[in-house]
Amino acid sequence: MTSAIQTDHLVKKFRRVEALQGLTLNVPEGAVYALVGPNGAGKTTAIKILMNILRATSGRAQVLGVDSQQIKASRLQSIGYVSENQELPEWMTVQYFLNYLRDFYPTWDIQLEADLIKQFELPRDRKLRHLSRGMRMKAALASSLAYHPKLIVLDEPFTGLDPLVRDELIQGLLDRAEESTIFVSSHDLAEIETFASHVAYLEEGKLRFAEELTSLVERFREVELTFDVPPAMPAQTPPNWMQLSNSAAVVRFTDSQFDAERTAADIVKVFGEPRNTTFSPMSLRAIFLAMAKSGRASA
Repeated sequence: MTSAIQTDHLVKKFRRVEALQGLTLNVPEGAVYALVGPNGAGKTTAIKILMNILRATSGRAQVLGVDSQQIKASRLQSIGYVSENQELPEWMTVQYFLNYLRDFYPTWDIQLEADLIKQFELPRDRKLRHLSRGMRMKAALASSLAYHPKLIVLDEPFTGLDPLVRDELIQGLLDRAEESTIFVSSHDLAEIETFASHVAYLEEGKLRFAEELTSLVERFREVELTFDVPPAMPAQTPPNWMQLSNSAAVVRFTDSQFDAERTAADIVKVFGEPRNTTFSPMSLRAIFLAMAKSGRASA
């Protein structure tokens, strides 16, 4: 499968701070790929390297088959980029802003521009400085979608937005998903879970995992065991069991490599036969919390 984005052992140091520590990513074409992690994890640094705003200390990055250091104006005609802190020419009206950008992009679609203005309910004659944060993000996104980019890169686009605006932005992205690869960074796990096809988790500059979202959700389960009498807690458990705890005759843990038959067999081997066993699916947020608390982020 062809990659829209590839990074190979990407390192970025700011004096003594190593913001990225050997980041290796492969974003397949057509994916809706989420780079997630807490604030300060290195997400923005990675995106700025991809967009040739920052230079990596070492390692390589390719975007649409081109070394990121070679990305210049002509290459940006195929990339839509929206940042949380993106500066817009505040003195321009929405329509003037879009008119101004149109000549820079040979594939600019005037009908799509009109459709986006209508979809996002953008006030054509209002100056950008007078728009709310949500409307400014809509204007920025419309300006990045109107020329049918092959790759859409968004850095924390949902921060500080109300739920309705977030939903409208997500729908605008999904409407373009068939023709573009979408790469979005966020710490808003609930939003990401609603539309991402792939997810990568970055923490303190290190990639903890990267996989398809469906695969990730399928392999994690919250397990609850009920016994007639409190069981003896084992000194050792399978390495994929996380956050083992007990309260009286109830034992709970997270299984990061869930398989119904194997997990059931491991339970009997460790504890004996429980009176009742419950396997519960987990949200993306619950999975990340379990990994962070367990210290086994590479499970």
